[in-house]
Amino acid sequence: MTEFTGFPEAALDFYDDLEMDNTKSYWEAHKQVWTDAVKAPMTALTDALAEEFGAAKVFRPYRDVRFAKDKTPYKTHQGAFVAAGPAVGWYVEISARGVRSGGGFYEAGGANLARIRESIDHEATGKELGRILATLERKGFEVGGDRLKTSPRGYDADHPRIELLRYKSITVGRPYGFDKVIHSPELVDAVRQDWRAMKPLVEWVSARVD
Repeated sequence: MTEFTGFPEAALDFYDDLEMDNTKSYWEAHKQVWTDAVKAPMTALTDALAEEFGAAKVFRPYRDVRFAKDKTPYKTHQGAFVAAGPAVGWYVEISARGVRSGGGFYEAGGANLARIRESIDHEATGKELGRILATLERKGFEVGGDRLKTSPRGYDADHPRIELLRYKSITVGRPYGFDKVIHSPELVDAVRQDWRAMKPLVEWVSARVD
């Protein structure tokens, strides 16, 4: 296993340039930079975390443009995801804006979303989720996700946890940007601590999805 030593500046430069020239010709001319400066360190980073959290999926760099209006062929970030359940788990990415750690659930539909909302509606488990998110915010994490503009069907607008009930996905993240830690081995411990802090959220959701 290759030891993680940090993401080089070349990784940030690669994505800066890719955002300006998202073409096959640019990619083919700089693919080795992506391999050495992006993919290899991302793999090393997630390998270093695998014993505690599990193996990560390091995503392919190619976009699926079959049904997209945007036909640019390459993703302008490199992400990796450790699944704890369907669409639930931990995440880390690098892009032109630096490194970001994350966790939560990025989508839920049908029965899974219904179970999540039932648990939010329940006094005990709903308050538990509220406390988890409040704790993460106090620790400096950003809370986000897709939300309905109106109340979900079957729930009143004056529900005490209506803001949580509107979520279709809930994610938390910490942006490291260009902090010097992203260029060092210490990023492993930083992401590890973030993922440990997110574990109560990941476990709360995992217990409610099939």
